[in-house]
Amino acid sequence: MSLYTRYKKYRDKWWALPLFIPVLLLPAINIANTYTPLDGRDVALYYLPLALMLSLMLFFGWAALPGMIFAIWLHITRHMPPVESIGVIFNFLIPIILSWGGYRACVPQRYMVSHGTVRLMAQRVFWQMFFPATLFLVLFQFAVYLGLQSSRLALEGVSPLSLRTIINYQALLVGCFTGVPLCYLLIRLIRHPRHLRSYISQMRRQVDPKIRWPEGILWWVALVALLMLLLRPISENSSIFSTNYTLSLLLPVMLWGSMRFGYRFMSLIWTPVLIVSIHFHDRYLPVYPGYSNQLAITSSSYLVFSFIVVYMAMLSTRQRMIHQRARRMAYLDPVVHMPNLRALNRALTTTPWSVLCFLRVPELEVLGRHYGVLMRIQYKQRLGGWLKTILLDDEDVYLLSGHDLVVRLNTEGYQRRINALDARTKQFRFDWDGIPLQPPVGISYCYVRSPVTHLSLLLGELGTIADLSLSTSHPESLERRGAMHLQQGLKDKVALMNQIQQALEQNLFRLMAQPIVGVRGDSYYEILLRMENADGQLIAPEVFLPVAQEFGLSSRVDLWVLEKSLDFMNRNRVALPGLRFSLNISPSTACGADFPNAVLKLLEKYAIEPWQLIFELTESQSITHPEQARQTMGYLQQMGCWVAIDDFGTGYASYARLKDVDADMLKIDGSFIRNIVSSSLDYQIVASICQLARMKKMQVVAEFVENDEIRDAALSLGIDYLQGYGIGKPDLLENLVASAQEEADVA
Repeated sequence: MSLYTRYKKYRDKWWALPLFIPVLLLPAINIANTYTPLDGRDVALYYLPLALMLSLMLFFGWAALPGMIFAIWLHITRHMPPVESIGVIFNFLIPIILSWGGYRACVPQRYMVSHGTVRLMAQRVFWQMFFPATLFLVLFQFAVYLGLQSSRLALEGVSPLSLRTIINYQALLVGCFTGVPLCYLLIRLIRHPRHLRSYISQMRRQVDPKIRWPEGILWWVALVALLMLLLRPISENSSIFSTNYTLSLLLPVMLWGSMRFGYRFMSLIWTPVLIVSIHFHDRYLPVYPGYSNQLAITSSSYLVFSFIVVYMAMLSTRQRMIHQRARRMAYLDPVVHMPNLRALNRALTTTPWSVLCFLRVPELEVLGRHYGVLMRIQYKQRLGGWLKTILLDDEDVYLLSGHDLVVRLNTEGYQRRINALDARTKQFRFDWDGIPLQPPVGISYCYVRSPVTHLSLLLGELGTIADLSLSTSHPESLERRGAMHLQQGLKDKVALMNQIQQALEQNLFRLMAQPIVGVRGDSYYEILLRMENADGQLIAPEVFLPVAQEFGLSSRVDLWVLEKSLDFMNRNRVALPGLRFSLNISPSTACGADFPNAVLKLLEKYAIEPWQLIFELTESQSITHPEQARQTMGYLQQMGCWVAIDDFGTGYASYARLKDVDADMLKIDGSFIRNIVSSSLDYQIVASICQLARMKKMQVVAEFVENDEIRDAALSLGIDYLQGYGIGKPDLLENLVASAQEEADVA
């Protein structure tokens, strides 16, 4: 066993450091004690041995008692009679043991002994200052009264409220209040000298980061100048600055330091400044009539100033720590505990050149729905930790919303680093409740220079390229040729999305109506939607409706069309009686549980009968909740509205689906109707669809009826309604009134 190991093992034994530290420190501590004559007898202005003994007890516990007793006997009571020596020892031990026990009962955790915590201020003021000083003085006065400490009669007060007693009491209070943290620090440094480095680090962290060196120099100059004025001997040429007036000027300077430099630094500075100021009190407090009252006031100033300076330093430090912690939390996601987008922005700002690697895990959203959000959180945490092992100290993994991550790399050898990152990602395995999961990860990257002004747009482009990486199985660069087209496509989508929102807010959509004529003489109109651009041109629905669906705007568009159509029917119910409209609804609208209620409210608002509305729905794979869509269509039918299946015969709408469909009408896709005359196969397909529809008691609508031959063929198959350019072309909805008026005039 080495010597240092033995030292660490036995240093806290009563016969080791607890025995030697008080013997070595007490003589040095006694130098700080300050006494002054008052009416021919001494009074104490500053008394530090009680604080030293209490600090020893706080640090070593019961192991400190032998060393304390030996140090008191060796340096204080060795020349006293045995009875008086024992009395003085117990005068120290009783308040120290009771104060230590009371404080440990209120603050049982060992680590809470560290000074500078605001929430422990009340306990420390009571158990480390008020209680030991009060009990020590009471026991001393009682012992002197009984004649047990005859050699210390010079310090006895005539009464509990005499100036001598008050000054002695204030000396004990200020000695304990400022001396306990100082003595505790000295003991800790002797026991573990490396703590000095930790203490300096704590001091640096507590200093206000906004301080610059001119302010620090100015503060030191002000402090040294005031001390020089305060400690200069009084002479005939002395001014008011050579009196205790300068002592009052120390308070604002120390408060300045408390608010700027923190508790650790100020507690280390204020106690020596206070000791020196008290020790040379005769330089600014000469003896004159009324000296005793002035001495008591000045002694109370030492205590009040100490409390204000220390408490303000603690409050300012705590406020800075809270502010710094809040700033750190602002750069950290509170759930996943990973750096967020704001942290990424800060890192890009502080680094001239960087490489951004975007990681997209699209299957993570599906896995999160099946296994819970906790699985998604832990996946991101473990993947981030897995990748950090190959990153440098100043590189990190950042969290984005959804299922994306971003890695910031330095630019040196970034191509090789990206390949290593890709290989590391593919090696990652994630186990969830014993189930191995390895969703594919798409990686895209780009080279950026600070400052990055449009980070959100850049990340969106990287996300698009990461989707391409999922199909190529290797990292994709944002600068590659194919990626530029994807970037432009993304920008076009965003621009079109903004245009759709503007059209919804400013009513820039245009409604058109195409007639659908029934073979029995009845007819209705299908409402078609167009969007007007900045040049006044109309944009086709196949251009903007997929974008509306992708960005979650399709339901708002459907409700806008519904309300405008009902409003038109209400305003023109006299000119167009019994008007019926067919409206297309998107899959997201069909899956909305509240859509039937919205329809019912609008029907009541505009006084339109439900049978006047037909809702067309395309059976497609984009219907995420088909059961909810069927319930929605069922509610609409129960209200009295009609439901039609659009574009039947292609895509997801097939014969198998027809068995489960409960609709009123079936619209055959125009790709079959267009070739019904020239293709016998299409003719037979349409015939079979019509036969199945009649078995389901559904009326059939034929699209793309463009000429008389197609119309005659459709009629021969028993189709109920015809739609197409051969029947009638789409026209603006407003023109229906004029057309009806012209027909009435002709009739």
